Amino acid sequence: MSKILETNNGLTGLLARVSIGLVLFPHGAQKLLGWWDGHGFVATMEYFTDTVGLPYPVGALVIFIEFFCPLLLVIGIGTRISAFLVFVVMTGVIVTVQHEHFFMNWFGDQNGEGAEFFLLMLGLCMISLHEGGGRFSADHEK
Repeated sequence: MSKILETNNGLTGLLARVSIGLVLFPHGAQKLLGWWDGHGFVATMEYFTDTVGLPYPVGALVIFIEFFCPLLLVIGIGTRISAFLVFVVMTGVIVTVQHEHFFMNWFGDQNGEGAEFFLLMLGLCMISLHEGGGRFSADHEK
């Protein structure tokens, strides 16, 4: 267990975990709370279960991971665990929804979005898994 919570004092872990947290939190807040023009929990769950075909518990777990793990990452609590959970969700998104295109749909001329955002998140998660929380994380031993 100590290996999971262990971290160093480097900037790499700090930059990776805060980047994930700041970018992913609004997505989770859209899904859970309806912030930033999001649809909120009920409508997101309808989309996950009816359109994507996720079982209800899996859809709810995705929403909670996208909302709570970014907060934990910014603080630096359980960095490797949170990064792993985000990694699983991003992999799931690529496999189930965003697998037809690589690039984002900047001009609205393709069906759906691309996987590039999710691949970048996977890379940041791998850094966090390797480095831990880094400098200024609650995981860091003083």
